Amino acid sequence: MVQPLAPEARATLAADLPAWAMAEGRDAITRRFRFRDFSEAWGFMARVALLAEQQDHHPEWSNVWNRVEILLTTHDAGGLSDRDVRLARAIDALVAPPAAAG
Repeated sequence: MVQPLAPEARATLAADLPAWAMAEGRDAITRRFRFRDFSEAWGFMARVALLAEQQDHHPEWSNVWNRVEILLTTHDAGGLSDRDVRLARAIDALVAPPAAAG
C-alpha cells in the first residue's frame, strides 16, 4: 500500500513545487498550463501520458483548447503521496526552459 506524504515533505511542498498549489477541498496538488494552441497542449499531454505510464501513476486532468489542468493525488494513499511529488517534478521538467550552455 502507498503511504501518505510525510508531514516533513508536506512542509516543503511550496518550496519544492512552487508552480503547484493545494487543490481546494482535496488532499491533492494542481497546476494549470497554457500553451500557444491546441496542438501544443495536446503534445504536452501526450508527453505527460508517457511519464504517467512509466511511473504507473495517472493524473486527473482536463484540456480546453490551449489550457491543461492537472490534479495529482494518490487514491491508494487517501491523498498526497511521494508518487504525486515525483510525477509533478517530472511534469515540471517537461516545461522547464533548457539550461543555458556554458
